[in-house]
Formats: sequence, C-alpha cells, structure tokens
Amino acid sequence: MSQLKITQIKSRITEKQNQRDTLRSLGLRKIGQTVVREDTPQNRGYVRTVAHLVTVEEVDNG
Repeated sequence: MSQLKITQIKSRITEKQNQRDTLRSLGLRKIGQTVVREDTPQNRGYVRTVAHLVTVEEVDNG
C-alpha cells in the first residue's frame, strides 16, 4: 500500500479554524514538519483541504 509524505510549508496562523483543525488531525504543528500517512480517501480529503499549506509526495512501500 502506498503512503503519503506530507510536509507543512506555510503557517496556519491566518487560516480558518477548520483548516487549523485539519493540520492538527494530520499531525502537523510546525512549518517544515513532515508526517507519513496511509494513502486513504480520508487523508486525501484532508490534504485537499489544506493543499495551499502543505506539499505531498507519494511513497511506495514496495
């Protein structure tokens, strides 16, 4: 199963509350922090919500 490597690249300070909550749900707290999550529809939705704040790479565990 592939995974997503998600890195926060912009601050969440001026963003709406739901976008701040989404970053927290992904486990991101600081600029430059990276997390690896399973590639699921739920996580894809999270990434879509905060696409302007993060970069995403697909990591294949094969």
